[in-house]
Amino acid sequence: MEQRTIAKWETFTKWFSGSDREDAYQSVEFTAEFTCRNRRMWVRGFYDGEGRYGLRMMPDSEGTWRYETTSNAPELNGQTGTFECGPAAAHGPVVVEKTGRLARLAYADGADYSCVGTTCYCWTHQGEEMENQTLETLKNGPFNKIRMCIFPKHYLYNANDPAHFPFPGGKTEGGYQWDFSKFDPEYWRHLEKRIGQLGEMGIEADLILFHPYDRWGFADMPRETDLAYLRYAVARLAGFRNVWWSFANEYDLMRNKTMLDWDDNFRLVAEEDPAGHLRSIHNCNGFYDYGKPWVTHCSIQSSDIEKTPRWLEEYEKPVVIDECCYEGNIPDSWGNIPAQEMVNRMWTGFALGGYVGHGETYLSPDQVLWWSKGGVLHGQASQRIQFLRKIMESMPQHPAFAREYPWRVDGLDYGQRKFLYYFGVRQPGEKHYQLPEGAKYRAEIFDAWNMTVEDAGVYTGTADIALPTRPYCGVILTRVE
Repeated sequence: MEQRTIAKWETFTKWFSGSDREDAYQSVEFTAEFTCRNRRMWVRGFYDGEGRYGLRMMPDSEGTWRYETTSNAPELNGQTGTFECGPAAAHGPVVVEKTGRLARLAYADGADYSCVGTTCYCWTHQGEEMENQTLETLKNGPFNKIRMCIFPKHYLYNANDPAHFPFPGGKTEGGYQWDFSKFDPEYWRHLEKRIGQLGEMGIEADLILFHPYDRWGFADMPRETDLAYLRYAVARLAGFRNVWWSFANEYDLMRNKTMLDWDDNFRLVAEEDPAGHLRSIHNCNGFYDYGKPWVTHCSIQSSDIEKTPRWLEEYEKPVVIDECCYEGNIPDSWGNIPAQEMVNRMWTGFALGGYVGHGETYLSPDQVLWWSKGGVLHGQASQRIQFLRKIMESMPQHPAFAREYPWRVDGLDYGQRKFLYYFGVRQPGEKHYQLPEGAKYRAEIFDAWNMTVEDAGVYTGTADIALPTRPYCGVILTRVE
């Protein structure tokens, strides 16, 4: 029996030799049951071509794990083994944590996760040189989540074919032709490599499973192909701790899929994924019902950031505004807000209890725009987003709304240990706060654009705090006694 040791929440992969029959992807059934004391996990195996079969899972308990396989192929049936799971070397996957009705994102070990994401749809389809450049940019940047497509995307500033596709086949005289009865292992190995590299940098891979921007036929596959694809994707990728499932980008533009199809997609992935990774879906016009039990958080496209408290209250789930328009200068209105407004929207969402994602769409002679292909960042927002993340990560956990007026949420109350207020484009010269009785608070004035924090003194009772009368500023009040 094989034995090895890995850290809690890391990826365990075991390879087996089996049949190389032509219809192996469809005809060979291969699963395993993993157990550790009273923990039991069912895992679907996957075919990697050339007679190689894999099992992949993410152990979430320390101790000795045992597995036993079940298969209709004799050489794969009844295989057993063990491995040791040691202490965690990382925080673990991101999960949802609730305090009363307010939900937030956190790591599985309880550490805070301040979601600061970006969009880079097709970065894994651009070839080694540019993909490595994207990784270098991410390594030196502020982001801890990236939205990215599994299927290639056909849209403005993105017309190239990747080297490999999820299915074998390719371009013909009449267009594109695919063998949907099989998968292309080279494509999936490459994707796994990139997900692993993101994980090493502490970046969550928010994987977009479907999207409507397509010239290859992947947006209109037969229903049975959709389901086979989802099972295969989960079998290969759910063992990575940094995976999220985004069921679609702009799902409501995919007219060939019904609401029942989307519901069934969610249920299938929830059942197939033993790690229980986060699951959501992204809209164009109308929202999917984020209150459905298989949805873990809201993934929203909207520039109306001030509705964040309403969505938090309605769905009682974390609100991630993944698309609020992009910093850039392209002709389209969704891609030409200035850096100041990008930063302002992200700060506003944070101060209202949610998370807002970044994207960048500056015109370039080579038509390499970050939001689509990756490469390098050209704008002014990213360093300010790093400042935002630093402030987010310095705050205590479990915020509640601090209501300055009955009709508007103006900031966050961290159990009366800290208060954070952000004023956005408003530029008051003074603010008045009634502090908890008998407590002293140090006031700090921060400037989200200029990335400064200034000590404004200690206050008790009614605090009249002078402000710099410029936009993008706020106040942090920290209890000192």
